[in-house]
Amino acid sequence: MTKENIFDIAHLAHVELYSPKLEESVEFFREMLGMSEIARQGKSVYMRAYEDHYHNTLILTEHHEAGLGHLSLRATSAQALERRVAQIEKMGYGIGWIDGDVGHGRAYQFNSPDGHLMEVFWDVEYYQAPEDQKTPLLNRPQKRPNRGVPVRRIDHVNLLASETNKNVEFLEEALGFKVRERILAEDKTDIAAWLSVSNLVHDVAIMGDALGEKGRLHHLCYWYGYPQHLSDVSDLLIDSGYEIEVSPIKHGVSQAQCMYVMEPGGNRIELFGDSGYLIFDPDWKTIEWDVKGIDQAILWHGTQLPQEFFTYGTPIRSKELVEK
Repeated sequence: MTKENIFDIAHLAHVELYSPKLEESVEFFREMLGMSEIARQGKSVYMRAYEDHYHNTLILTEHHEAGLGHLSLRATSAQALERRVAQIEKMGYGIGWIDGDVGHGRAYQFNSPDGHLMEVFWDVEYYQAPEDQKTPLLNRPQKRPNRGVPVRRIDHVNLLASETNKNVEFLEEALGFKVRERILAEDKTDIAAWLSVSNLVHDVAIMGDALGEKGRLHHLCYWYGYPQHLSDVSDLLIDSGYEIEVSPIKHGVSQAQCMYVMEPGGNRIELFGDSGYLIFDPDWKTIEWDVKGIDQAILWHGTQLPQEFFTYGTPIRSKELVEK
């Protein structure tokens, strides 16, 4: 019998990244990716893409090492929030309530089984553009910025995990995520899984950590929607001295046309030129790739991925560990 779908989580709302080079990271997202700085508080800078409807979708926080500060999910209602909190506490992963943060109200914080800090909230502040940033396109929150090659919205986050299946099952049982695609090892455990609560193929992905570490980040992704922008931003990044890890390619999983670049703090950023297909079927059957099809699942066409793509995550571990 098919499990009843849980519709208590709406989508990924924002992500906090740690950076040991805060101002350089801010400059990268502002000048290369056209994002706007909206607020500063303490050691954190709050930023947004021009088609993000909430106050912010990215928090950059000064820290001694790169990595994930936390990821934040929005519930579908105040009642849905309480239901998910009860389930998280029942499973033993809860931390507790915070009063809120810049851009949203009270939130419940918890850990994934691997130790990634997460939170879920309902009350949110919608972005209100100042007069000089308002656009006559009424369904867009602000004007398209005239700097860099501006990304349009947050898309997804990819987490590394020491126990892939345990983290995938947590997202399913605690939060109602659905596995859209997965790559299976010979023993049928997950090498990687792509999960969503929305029509996207993934709001969150879980990949096995090649180093066996806990709580690391593989990448954060922002969306263009136009494949040409990948070429445009590549020129800009190269001219500006940034490191492109993977030039434009197409994944088999999700069919996304994308590329990867390192921001100055050390975190990997994916850029989606086209997010592939959308899912509208409420009874979607998980696409399962086995180890024989793993190459095409990861790379449908484009430049071969470097080995570091599979071992590098943040926080960064020692060179010796990466080469093991």
